[in-house]
Amino acid sequence: MFIALAAVIALALLFDFVNGLHDSANSIATVVSTRVLSPRVAVVWAAFFNFVAFLLFDSTVASNIAHGVHASVVSLTVVASGLIGALIWDILTWWLALPSSSSHALLGGFAGAAVAKAGFGSLDLHFLGKTAMFIVISPVLGLLLGGATMRLLMALFGKRSPRFVDHTFRRGQLISAALYSLGHGGNDAQKTMGIITAALIATGHLARNVNDRSVPLWVVLSCHAAMALGTMTGGWRIVRTLGMGVAKLQPVGGFAAETSGALTLFAATKLGIPVSTTHTIAGAIMGVGSVTKLSAVRWGVASRMLLAWVLTIPCAGLASALAFLLATLVGIPN
Repeated sequence: MFIALAAVIALALLFDFVNGLHDSANSIATVVSTRVLSPRVAVVWAAFFNFVAFLLFDSTVASNIAHGVHASVVSLTVVASGLIGALIWDILTWWLALPSSSSHALLGGFAGAAVAKAGFGSLDLHFLGKTAMFIVISPVLGLLLGGATMRLLMALFGKRSPRFVDHTFRRGQLISAALYSLGHGGNDAQKTMGIITAALIATGHLARNVNDRSVPLWVVLSCHAAMALGTMTGGWRIVRTLGMGVAKLQPVGGFAAETSGALTLFAATKLGIPVSTTHTIAGAIMGVGSVTKLSAVRWGVASRMLLAWVLTIPCAGLASALAFLLATLVGIPN
């Protein structure tokens, strides 16, 4: 049992690493596309703030994810199958250069494996329904905040010289990128923390009434470290799509998008709601790009991203369910 638990934890940390690799674009796409930071420096900047996010946020999201599937259904096989399904979807969308949600891939994978074992009654539908609502709310909120922030900055700085504005917001983007990376680490790392916590509950290493203050410190630190390491490896295929394919931004636009996205992530993490950093920053970029004119947003690229968002949960869930059924067929205890 100990070896199996260790293997599942290693798989979870691998997912966290891939999450950092896949979603590093969320943190650095705008700051790279505006050429404020080089790609190499940007990933180190983002990775640092991904890691230190644990100092600022409680583990509410992690404890909520641990309760997303009824504890009596959770087993190491369910957790491992959920992780495999999420990894398959993340790697596929990375290969296709599509910014999809690692968060919803993980939730869909975990739910799909649980349904394969015990049916839909095994799910906490209230929690999953609230999370599903934020598939729509987070990009819309990012879009509205991005547009409002950009309009405010245009009103405040519209009469200043373009050189002054560019110089000011090149510095400002260092702050906004750091804030967004804090939000990314604070929300996304907690999803894997929740999955590891579920595995610890299933094997009797944690009580079933786990809350945000009883997630072990070693789980918190290892998840943040794995995500930071993944972020440092890059993810340039998605950077090009998200930072340059959706809308062409100047430093002031990058600042507006990152700040708006960060505010959305901070609020969601405080409420204990797992949201997609991809959806959030993409919505903010669209909001900023559409302030000047709607044609500034490349809606064809945006529609491809929307399709990936819609497919994430069912596809990851299907892959996880198949992984669970395959494990059952070869005789692995479920």
